[in-house]
Amino acid sequence: MDARLNLYGNSVATKFARYINSAGKVVSDSTLPAATQELVKIRASQINGCGFCTDMHTKDAAHAGESAQRLHLVAAWREAKVFTDAERAALELTEQGTRIADAAGGVTDEAWANATKHHDEDQLAALVSLIALINAYNRMNVIIQQPAGDYQPGQFG
Repeated sequence: MDARLNLYGNSVATKFARYINSAGKVVSDSTLPAATQELVKIRASQINGCGFCTDMHTKDAAHAGESAQRLHLVAAWREAKVFTDAERAALELTEQGTRIADAAGGVTDEAWANATKHHDEDQLAALVSLIALINAYNRMNVIIQQPAGDYQPGQFG
C-alpha cells in the first residue's frame, strides 16, 4: 500500500505540517499529563480509522512506559478499571469531540462538566486543542491512505 500523496516530499504539505507541529508543541509542553495526551490521540485515531496515528501513538505510549494492558483497553475504556477518573473524562470528551457529526448536539454539557472536575482551565485548553489537532492529523492520513506499521518511536523528533 502506498500513500496517495507524499506528505513529506511536498512543499505545501511540509510547510503545513511545520505549523501544526508547532501547535502540537504547545499542547505537549502543557500541564495536561503526557499519558492522558497519548490516550486522547490513540482514542481519536481509533475512532477515525487512522492506522498511521494509531500505530504511532500506541508505540510512543509504550516507549514512554505505558502498560500493554491500558493500551489494549483504550477502545473499551468505559468497561476498563485501569483508567483514572480524569483520564476517563478526557476520553469521553475526546469521543464526543471527534464524533461531532454523529451527535446532533456535539459535546454534551455533562461531558464538559465532568472534564472541568478533573482538569484546570489550562489543561482544558490543551485537551480541546489536542482533540482538534489529532483529528486534523487523522483526516490528513486517512484521506491520503498513509500506510501504518513502520513507525519507530521518536521518528519525528
